[in-house]
Amino acid sequence: MRFYTIQETVNALKNGDTTSVALVKEAVDTFEADKKSSTPLNAFLEIYDDVISLAEEADKKIVAAKSQGTLEKLFKEQPLLGVPFANKDNISVRGKKLTCGSKILNGYVAAYDATVIGRLKRAGAIPLGRCNQDEFAMGSSTEYSSYGATRNPINREYVSGGSSGGSAAAVSANQALFGLGTETGGSVRLPASYCGIYGYKPTYGVLSRWGVVAYGSSLDQVGILAHSPKDIATPLSVLAGEDFYDDTSCDLPQSSKLASLESYKDFSSLNIAIPKQFQEAKGMDADVAAVFEETKKWFTSKGAKIHIVDLPILEASIASYYVIALSEAASNLSRFDGIRYGNRVDNSKGYDQLYVDTRSNGFGPEVKRRIIIGNYVLSEQFSGDCYKKGMTVRAKIQSEIAKLYETYDVVICPVCPTPAFKLGQKVDDPLAMYLSDLFTTFVNLARIPSVSVPAGYTKGSDSESKMPVGIQFAGKMFDDVRMLELAQAWEEDHPMCGIPVKGEN
Repeated sequence: MRFYTIQETVNALKNGDTTSVALVKEAVDTFEADKKSSTPLNAFLEIYDDVISLAEEADKKIVAAKSQGTLEKLFKEQPLLGVPFANKDNISVRGKKLTCGSKILNGYVAAYDATVIGRLKRAGAIPLGRCNQDEFAMGSSTEYSSYGATRNPINREYVSGGSSGGSAAAVSANQALFGLGTETGGSVRLPASYCGIYGYKPTYGVLSRWGVVAYGSSLDQVGILAHSPKDIATPLSVLAGEDFYDDTSCDLPQSSKLASLESYKDFSSLNIAIPKQFQEAKGMDADVAAVFEETKKWFTSKGAKIHIVDLPILEASIASYYVIALSEAASNLSRFDGIRYGNRVDNSKGYDQLYVDTRSNGFGPEVKRRIIIGNYVLSEQFSGDCYKKGMTVRAKIQSEIAKLYETYDVVICPVCPTPAFKLGQKVDDPLAMYLSDLFTTFVNLARIPSVSVPAGYTKGSDSESKMPVGIQFAGKMFDDVRMLELAQAWEEDHPMCGIPVKGEN
């Protein structure tokens, strides 16, 4: 697309410098050209068949408002009118396919809009298409998709991150202005870091989960991927808030500041915490550590105070996360049995065999692995004790993190110990893949907001081998606006960090 930000696009639509149809057609052409590439990005699984007609409707509204002198009023009511966005393949769009990157749901058509989709539609935004993901959001590289891996637009030999890798790659490659993702343990922030864009995980409940296929219900959240903090704040301003259909949903304090997000100013009173467990983490890539050091220098140059804090409970975050997430996944995915949901494999040998054959044929190896582990944790031998212990540790993490924010305003740390890795490098090493979440899971366990900012690049020998590095700013519950204001201050001092690198078409 010719315009990098939502505001640039909206201004161009208002001024007549472009049309919604032109934006959509450009995206469609890019999608079709990419399919013919020798190394296709594979960010979108499909472009929805009604995008042109929706864009035409938006253009008609704009033309009519211009003639009536009500253009500003129109965009106040529909701030995203005519703006196309990317959608992850586990978020329901009425009348459109939804597969969660899995064979078991191939051909399934959503019966209704997820709340986040409905709210974006009412704001005038156009769902452009569904994006690739790790199957049922279980993965950190988007290599565990039944429809092939998504490549990184910065260098197509590398992974895009996961599980929201398709949405991140689409935004990074400038195929969409912003994208919706979901995360259970870092699946928005991680691909944002790998692809060099901004990724936002809200306080649990700020964005409704109604219409989003569940992985780990007590951890799942919808998130937003974009080129700038303002491009997160604009859709967030229409998405945030309580939803009748989601009992865990809630309103976001200070949400009125989102529509015109400003950068954070009061750095002299900002107290930053860096957990010693993350500062001294084994396996942190030297280039990631170097970028983190530069980020700390930026904060201190602004007058912020940085403190190293000891939080031993964080060493249990990965274990607690996977016990809880996999247990809840085993429960949530039990409905995909060929009877209630899922493509049925019926060999007329009875319901038990139908159930076994359907799930064996429909699920990929990583999903099977997590279901087996989850069911084992919940099995009779343990009587749920392991899950309960995981929840006890989680409660301790929540308590310790809440106590931390009584003294400190923000936690900063890398998003991932390493930059993006090459395709196939870790796909057969589940433990190495799981450790990609080392710095992200505590945010989900504590239900706090966090935003990943593009903070720099690795020291590659040439431009193609330099990969992005993301740093995250995590705040206390419902401090979402301040985290985005901090990210906006970062963006204003580092504007090139968020500019997408265009890959091969």
